[in-house]
Amino acid sequence: MCLTPMSQEWRGWAAGAVALVVAACSGEASPTQPAARTFARVSAGFEHTCGVTSGGAAYCWGYNLYGQLGDGTTADRLSPVPVAGGVSFAAVSAGDIHTCGVTSGGAAYCWGLNYYGQLGDGTTTDRSSPVLVAGGVSFAAVSAGGFHTCGVTAGGAAYCWGSNGDGELGDGTTTDRSSPVLVTGGVSFAAVSAGGGHTCGVTAGGAASCWGANSYGQLGDGTTTNRSSPVSVAGGVSFAAASAGDLHTCGVTTGGAAYCWGYNGYGQLGDGTTTDGSSPVLVAGGVSFAAASAGGSNGAGHTCGVTSGGAASCWGYNGYGQLGDGTTTDRSSPVLVVQ
Repeated sequence: MCLTPMSQEWRGWAAGAVALVVAACSGEASPTQPAARTFARVSAGFEHTCGVTSGGAAYCWGYNLYGQLGDGTTADRLSPVPVAGGVSFAAVSAGDIHTCGVTSGGAAYCWGLNYYGQLGDGTTTDRSSPVLVAGGVSFAAVSAGGFHTCGVTAGGAAYCWGSNGDGELGDGTTTDRSSPVLVTGGVSFAAVSAGGGHTCGVTAGGAASCWGANSYGQLGDGTTTNRSSPVSVAGGVSFAAASAGDLHTCGVTTGGAAYCWGYNGYGQLGDGTTTDGSSPVLVAGGVSFAAASAGGSNGAGHTCGVTSGGAASCWGYNGYGQLGDGTTTDRSSPVLVVQ
């Protein structure tokens, strides 16, 4: 297989144009091989992936039973297909079984599974092409999670919609919502990240807050109590960004230190143990990260981070080789992704 450098937006982070070769290749390129498609950003969901070009065209590929590829069908795709509707996107975010995107003008669109209202169009009808998120809110960014979606405005207001059984919408209730509701508490967020059943956000000043499911301490407030409104992450660490995974959360400081909290059965917290943590623990190894992303599903979580120099390291569950170290051995501290 021919591999090219790629920067991936795992639930909300990626920057810079990347070239993604979507067909396997070896040796010299041949006239029959597809040309590389260039993306400005990509986002990996549960079993599908989406990307947006520098010109705003969105493409998706992979599993499509619920229309999460947005091409107007429910047919799986082995290579990128254009998202229908002609909308020009600034960014896209692939969730478990749905996808959302935001335009440069702040309009949010979603498509795919809508059982809990996670598309935000005021219905629970699945959609195989983009539908406008209701409410008229202008978003700076959106994040598609397990069965819910959240977004933040340029002014720092956070809104969420979809499944709310554990309080992951942050509106002080556990009522599902099919259109955006304001996250309570009056916190002004610079960014939000929707995870499996919880959500986290970071302020411009570096304060992190989380809400929703907390059975394994993934909210980081020192407890395992679910919260339906934001609670401060314990420890006093100032974060540049945070990433909510399935049952754990990770964040990176402006100085490059990575911290994680929540479920740690596979070592996804990266502290050299498999002990759950209800408050942030420092990721071992002394690597200085520019960004980190918490991933996984059904508790089989892993985390990856990248340095400013482009070196990637991963830790946690590795049953399918997702750590990229050439093995299928779980790791409780960072291992370098091999070439």
